[in-house]
Amino acid sequence: MKVRTRYAPSPTGRMHVGNLRSALYEFLIAKHAGGDFMLRIEDTDQERFVEGATEIIYRTLEKTGLKHDEGPDKDGGYGPYVQSERMKTGIYMKYAKELIDKGEAYYCFCDKERLESLKTSVVDGKEITVYDKHCLHLSKEEIEKNLAEGKPFVIRQNNPTTGTTTFHDELYGDITVDNSELDDMILIKSDGYPTYNFANVIDDHTMNITHVVRGNEYLSSSPKYVRLYEALGWEVPTYIHLPLITDENHKKLSKRSGHASFEDLIEQGFITEAVVNYIALLGWSPEDNREIFTLDELIEKFDYHRINKSPSVFDIQKLRWMNGEYIKMMDFDKFYESALPYIKEVITKDMDYKKIAEMIKTRIETYRYIKDHIDFLQELPEYDLHMYEHKKMKTDMDSSLKVLKEVLPILEAQEDYSNDALYATLCDYVAKNEYKNGYVMWPIRTAVSGKQMTPGGATELMALLGKEESLKRIRKGIELLENR
Repeated sequence: MKVRTRYAPSPTGRMHVGNLRSALYEFLIAKHAGGDFMLRIEDTDQERFVEGATEIIYRTLEKTGLKHDEGPDKDGGYGPYVQSERMKTGIYMKYAKELIDKGEAYYCFCDKERLESLKTSVVDGKEITVYDKHCLHLSKEEIEKNLAEGKPFVIRQNNPTTGTTTFHDELYGDITVDNSELDDMILIKSDGYPTYNFANVIDDHTMNITHVVRGNEYLSSSPKYVRLYEALGWEVPTYIHLPLITDENHKKLSKRSGHASFEDLIEQGFITEAVVNYIALLGWSPEDNREIFTLDELIEKFDYHRINKSPSVFDIQKLRWMNGEYIKMMDFDKFYESALPYIKEVITKDMDYKKIAEMIKTRIETYRYIKDHIDFLQELPEYDLHMYEHKKMKTDMDSSLKVLKEVLPILEAQEDYSNDALYATLCDYVAKNEYKNGYVMWPIRTAVSGKQMTPGGATELMALLGKEESLKRIRKGIELLENR
């Protein structure tokens, strides 16, 4: 049987990292097996619908390279691919009524007041209400009378209260639950819309989905899904429940963390390919523990049996490292095009932007770090004079002042402010005075940058700054050292 997976997001906002991982794993499972990857929009929860969120889904999938074979924009014969449009076909009510006829579901006319009066119990720290099957015992005549009068209703699944239900998950193995734990979940809501759980089962079967990949928070709902499949006489798909993704403090990722969604990360200067690569490793690892993969390489290597069961930690530091590796490997012209807006955001003076890009390419981890590396080029920051002290270079404030005062007239007389010319001139000065290079370059670099770490050496920085600005900063350094 051809492997068919589906990514079925709800259009409720930006694509969360966990959702993107689900989409990525579904894509990789299908493509590794030469199968189809489908996009289905689950918009039955109208209260949570966010305008423009569907466009975000399309944009994110396109940007990450997770191209769907079927979807609302690519009919593969299983449409409609939007649940609200599927609802208009009557498909959900059709199967709900089939379940009623089989005794596997029933109409429930209980009002809000009665439901609130039901007993509650605490499960996993959450207070839940278990329905007491009151409406299951209504006579056929009572049901027909209520329907004829237009009395509001929902349709509930009729789960047994004795015995057990067992289902198989590819990662967790066989899981057995007592049927007494299965609540009679709602299949069709009072507004006529199917619930998320019911629509999932109907759509997955009628769209011929073979592998259902989702977060392990749905493990507890799976027995109810299995009972629906069995009640309808359908084959249960292959289940793959993914581990939770937590932050560094082992708490669920949240919007407050600033890296909960794909778009958050892109806005922070991360590269799409690096984000996809990193997310692939949140719960999965190859046999050789390799870490850097292209999407095509992931398709080739991805074996879902190597997905871990334990929670995965989203380590932003690890992602920054990986992003830096991608930047180092990137073609320079592509890097320059991507980095230029960030450079221009900081540097408004006329300067050699390409040279700046060359200097920072191997030093930054994300584009947002560009500012920290080059802001001194725009304006000399206030700095601690102790930066002139460097044991290895054998410099202190007094020796630095002496060097700056000696090189100032030499640099004032210098016409060619290219890096090579400046370096040759200063090397002559070093040789004549029998100094070491660092003894001279360190105080000059400190004076022109005001930074402990810079993306280039003293002469590279002066070449960028130009003669007037370089001399101005050296004079400022002399003034600060003299007045300390």
